[in-house]
Amino acid sequence: MFSRNRSTSEPTSGTPAAPPQGSTHPGGKGRPTPKRSEAEAARKRPLVPADRKVAARSQRAAAKEARDREFQAMQTGDERYLPARDKGPVRRWVRDLVDARRNLGEYFLPISIALVLATFLTQGNLQAGLVVIGILYTVVLVTVVDGFLLARRIKKGVTAKFGTVPRGVLMYGVLRAYQIRRSRLPRPQVTRGQFPS
Repeated sequence: MFSRNRSTSEPTSGTPAAPPQGSTHPGGKGRPTPKRSEAEAARKRPLVPADRKVAARSQRAAAKEARDREFQAMQTGDERYLPARDKGPVRRWVRDLVDARRNLGEYFLPISIALVLATFLTQGNLQAGLVVIGILYTVVLVTVVDGFLLARRIKKGVTAKFGTVPRGVLMYGVLRAYQIRRSRLPRPQVTRGQFPS
């Protein structure tokens, strides 16, 4: 009655009925599990492509396309394709703040070149040379103070708007302020006096 050898329903024939081809139980994947060796063979790719010239050509084309996209983003300010150092709303806000302000650092390079040329012209005159060198040191000091004030303003504004100041943001803004406006990349997207909110 409770024997393991007996089954309640005896099959009519000697062979058990096989499930039809292609049928799977609910939740199945519909195909047999591949052997480990087959799965590993399918994953294997050659370290060196079969046709190296074609692979190198396609790689160069992809790199050129990425560079073109990045250059276009530098001109238009498109956040999707900017380099990693320029991405994000914080850096965008810092760029807009620096570009809206008239920075003394952007005039440092032309003024210093003019003063260095003036030192060559005043080599025979000691007093004039000392005056030129004094002006040069004054310009350096004033631009350093202006950069310090800009860093404080960036820190205060970023903290108020975003909560924390990410690492490297202050130096990012100060170094941008020392570049001539026309040579800045990404290109300025705001006019003078158009400060970010």
